[in-house]
Amino acid sequence: MISRLLEPRLRDLAGRFPVVTVTGPRQSGKTTLCRAVFPDKPYVSLEAPDVQEFARRDPRRFLAERRDGAVLDEVHRVPELLSYVQALVDETPGPGRFVLTGSANFSLLQSLGQSLAGRTALLELLPLSLEEVRRFPDPPTDLLDLLFRGTAPALYDRRLAPDDWYPSYVATYVERDVRMILNVGDLVAFQTFLRLCAGRSGQLVNLSALGADAGLTHVTAKSWLSVLEAGYVAWRLPPFHANVTKRLVKTPKLHFFDTGMVCWLLGIRSADQLREHPLRGAIFETWVASEIRKARVHRGLAPSLSFFRDRKGQEVDVIVELGRELLAVETKSGQTVADDFFAGLRAFATVMAEARPRRRSRGFVVYGGSESQDRTAGTVVPWSALDAASWWEPASP
Repeated sequence: MISRLLEPRLRDLAGRFPVVTVTGPRQSGKTTLCRAVFPDKPYVSLEAPDVQEFARRDPRRFLAERRDGAVLDEVHRVPELLSYVQALVDETPGPGRFVLTGSANFSLLQSLGQSLAGRTALLELLPLSLEEVRRFPDPPTDLLDLLFRGTAPALYDRRLAPDDWYPSYVATYVERDVRMILNVGDLVAFQTFLRLCAGRSGQLVNLSALGADAGLTHVTAKSWLSVLEAGYVAWRLPPFHANVTKRLVKTPKLHFFDTGMVCWLLGIRSADQLREHPLRGAIFETWVASEIRKARVHRGLAPSLSFFRDRKGQEVDVIVELGRELLAVETKSGQTVADDFFAGLRAFATVMAEARPRRRSRGFVVYGGSESQDRTAGTVVPWSALDAASWWEPASP
């Protein structure tokens, strides 16, 4: 397995906090990362039923055997254990004692907030970023191949085909994690809902319409979408709301963390099929937004992302907030730069020029071509150079 971008931040925080917690989707590499960074710590997986029972029935004895610390994997399976971890680290403070991992962030974060507030650093490990994909032998060099294959580590580490990986991954998620987080009685209906969400990736979330298409109530659609977010399958990008104008929309956008999963759910079975697909642009937008999010959270930063859209339909796909500076990012899957690529950036620049207080902004167009350009309205960035841009630090004064 290759080194991950999160590794330096994980080491740093383990030297300052008694507990470090790494969350993220299933099979994102959390276990591999933590075992590689802390090879001398005992490793225990709470996935095994007998280990779960031991930790649940006799937590004091379970931890007594690991008083010097351990890597506790899938700790969301026994959330009550965290209260006993708290007692141990309060009794004998010291950095880097326990390293916890978990996938279901909704229940896990609730337990961490109750038991380990102020005692644990919290990090997210998402699927592979473009920079990390390139650390494997023979990485994709074609944009559509990359979008189709997706960014699950197993696809590159074990060289699995997307058609072999995603069906089993989705089935495991539906059959296990959904039941753990929420009692979904009709799994067929949930699978339909999941595919409908994939078809709306990169688009505004209309829960009423989504629920109606899936044969669900608005309340159920909202609940099930929360399940997808809790399992790190999808995420909502909030609208830009810096109180600069009343003309902005208030509805979030939906994105998936992995475009490979989106393609599989939509029935796309090859990169060539994606080339002419009507949702190619939306899938590309989801990839860019998720890559920027990975670039930030894999360095231990908050996402601090939004999107801009006014009532006239002028839009910028991603806004990155870097203190007083804003990065406005428009995405276009086409390979030829056209003047209308910059329309949203110009609209956003006008709004920001009228804002009080004013904030500095820089515009970018990330596109499916191969040439970089400097334009008055913004910098043109080819998809292959997306990982070379600094989405986590402001420009020098």
